Formats: sequence, C-alpha cells, structure tokens
Amino acid sequence: MAPTTPNHTQTVSGWAAHDSSGKITPFIFKRRENGENDVTIEILYCGMCHTDIHHVKDDWGITKYPVVPGHEITGIITKVGRNVSKFKIGDRVGVGCLAATCLKCEYCKGSQENYCDQVEFTYNGIFWDGSITYGGYSKMLVADHRYVVCIPDNMAMDRAAPLLCAGITVFTPLKDNNLVDTKGKRIGIIGLGGLGHVAVKFGKAFGHHVTVISTSPSKEQEAKHNLGADDFIISTNPKQMMEKKRTLDFILDTVSAKHSLGSYLELLKVNGTLVIVGAPDKPIDLPAFPMIFGKRTVKGSMIGSIEETQEMMDLCGKHNILSDIEIITTDQINEGLERLANNDVKYRFVIDIAGPSSHL
Repeated sequence: MAPTTPNHTQTVSGWAAHDSSGKITPFIFKRRENGENDVTIEILYCGMCHTDIHHVKDDWGITKYPVVPGHEITGIITKVGRNVSKFKIGDRVGVGCLAATCLKCEYCKGSQENYCDQVEFTYNGIFWDGSITYGGYSKMLVADHRYVVCIPDNMAMDRAAPLLCAGITVFTPLKDNNLVDTKGKRIGIIGLGGLGHVAVKFGKAFGHHVTVISTSPSKEQEAKHNLGADDFIISTNPKQMMEKKRTLDFILDTVSAKHSLGSYLELLKVNGTLVIVGAPDKPIDLPAFPMIFGKRTVKGSMIGSIEETQEMMDLCGKHNILSDIEIITTDQINEGLERLANNDVKYRFVIDIAGPSSHL
C-alpha cells in the first residue's frame, strides 16, 4: 500500500484532511495516468455525504491520512482508454462509491459488485495497483470505466451528484422489493434528510402512497407540500403510531442515529418489510415480538451496482427527479461538514469544484 505508484504522474489540486481533527485544507497530490480501461474526468461538482464526516474524523478507525473525501462526483470526460467503448470525450458522467472490485466472484458476475468482498471505494480505498484512492474533493479523477455512469442530458449536474450515493442507496431497496415497476403500495420513509427526501420523490414517481415518519413535527409541511408525501406520522406521538398500525407494506429506514425498530415494525402489515439504509454507529434495538407476530422482515441494503445506478439515473432523467441541494464553494467545505454534522442543510451540500472559491 502506497499513496502513489510510479505511474501516478498527473498533478492534481484537491482538498484533504490530514488528521482526526477533520479539518480540510488544500492538498496537491498525484493521480495515475489514464490506462486502457480508464476515463479521465474533469470534476464539476461533488456531493457531501455523512460518510465524509466519519472518514475525515476517523470515527471508524480506518482512515488512511491524508484523505480526500467525496463519492458523489459529476463531471466531463476529457480522455478515454483504448478499451473503453461506451464513453467518449465530452460525455457527462458520474462516479459514486465504487472504484474497484474483483470482477470474478458470483456477486461481480451477477451485477451485485457492491457486495464483492474485495470491493474498494472511491476514496480511502486501495486500488488494483496498490495506491490509496482519493475522492471527488479534487479537480480531476481517473476512474475505471466499469464504475462510471452516464448522466442524462436533461439533468442538472449539481443536483444529480447526490444521487450517486444518496439516490442509489434508497433506489435499490425499492427495486429489490418490486416497488419500481409495481404501483399502488403504501410505503413509509423514516427520516426526512439527504436520503429520505430522495426516497419520497422516488416513491411518488413510482406511483405509491408515501408516508413520512419523523421525530420532527416541523417537517410535516415540507414533506407534504414541497415533496408531495401523502401522510406524515410523528414517531414520538403514541396516538399517531397506534392509529397507523398495520397500514404500510414497506418501510425504508434512513436514520443514522441509534433507535429502536419495535414501534416502526408495528406500522407494517403482516408480511411487511423494513429495510435499513441508515448506518447508526451503535447497535439498534430489534425486539422479536413485532417480527414474530407480524411475519415481518428486516433487511439491510448498501448502495447498488453500476447497472442499478445507471437504471436509477435514467429513471431520474425520465421523471425529472433531482436532489434538493445547497451549493457551497471549496473554501466553505469545513463549514459545510460542520453544518452537515448538525443536520443544518436541506437536503444535501454539493461543492462547486470547478467554480471559483468565494474568497478569490
């Protein structure tokens, strides 16, 4: 493992954290030359994910400093390798969480490469050549074309960026539970943040009755009138939770804080499914009786394959689904990370990588 290898000859400007303080500062580093399976991408925008906070502060004890975060990347292709046929110079593209997988296991061959046990991520991973991967808080990226997707022409590149993580994270469970092609189900979304607001948009676009479940009464107006949710449940209100028992076919849990699933499971019909996509850093409570007496299923899900990500992007283009974002400049990254940690954003920060910093 090394920060670079001999073919890392391209000098790139980026922004990195160098220790667990998490402070981001300008950083000059090297990227590899464009290989035969690669595309080079001029980065225009990069979304800011909660995962970025955990990595820059080494909350999970796995950070390889210096770390250049960012896995919600949109940009323009400036170079293509000789083995690349599906992309050309000038294409609008996106890169999400995946940088490399083994390409040989049953999951890679079955278009579930996000579950490959040798998966390496867009940043803080180790690429095939042994170098550490650096993410989208940078001016340019070299990516293997097998982990790149096209962005439809009608989609704004800044608002498309968060779909590469937040979007695919909530899309795949809907697809896995036959909620993309089948209409008329009653689905619940726990949490109305970066993940939840996109999930509401998907649910409505795919023809379902959508209920937002939140601890924050103040979010009801936003959920119903701005995002189009059909119903709103305050999860801390026992009367509301009791009235809605056994009314939902499916629940998507986007909450990243520790919580108990018991009362939420009671909202499901018999044979209902709850899928966890939030990632609390402490174990969640999962009582047995709501599962046993309702024949209910609790599952997890992590992002999606490249095939699923492209399908999602195409559907977003078709249905005009985009993230609700706040644009920040590169010299506002630290402020953005702090506000994100305090849930002070509607609903996703996107860094204008290609634009000037506000202090120039």
